[in-house]
Amino acid sequence: MTEIKPLHWQPKAGIGYTVARRADGGMNLTFTDLSEATLADWREFAYEHLLGSDRLTRNLYDLRAVSEIPERAIKLAMEVNNDPATRNLRVAVVVVDEAARQAILKVAAGAVGSGAVIRVFTNLAEAEAWLMKPMEQMA
Repeated sequence: MTEIKPLHWQPKAGIGYTVARRADGGMNLTFTDLSEATLADWREFAYEHLLGSDRLTRNLYDLRAVSEIPERAIKLAMEVNNDPATRNLRVAVVVVDEAARQAILKVAAGAVGSGAVIRVFTNLAEAEAWLMKPMEQMA
């Protein structure tokens, strides 16, 4: 059995996200705001967890509590996704509605890279179902 990587995350005052380990070894990240402080903390956390990434990891980003997703947040996520270690990630992003989904897709449309396989959803159950698909069904 593969040992689950330690989470190394603690809640901090003024930071608008929480992290929990998934049963499959990935992470569930739940955001309540996308302030500069939250984004900076998340960026540092994300890069730290990419170190030593050597197998498929499934992460779920729940942004349903965020009323507005700034373009800067999307671009920062795309920057992190350009790290070569993200090739082992499957990421589901869940947003509050179709307008938020389309806003993310519009900004991310020009992104080029070999990073994580990412999909944006408006339904948590659909996101979880996609995360759990076997790799051969991802094409």
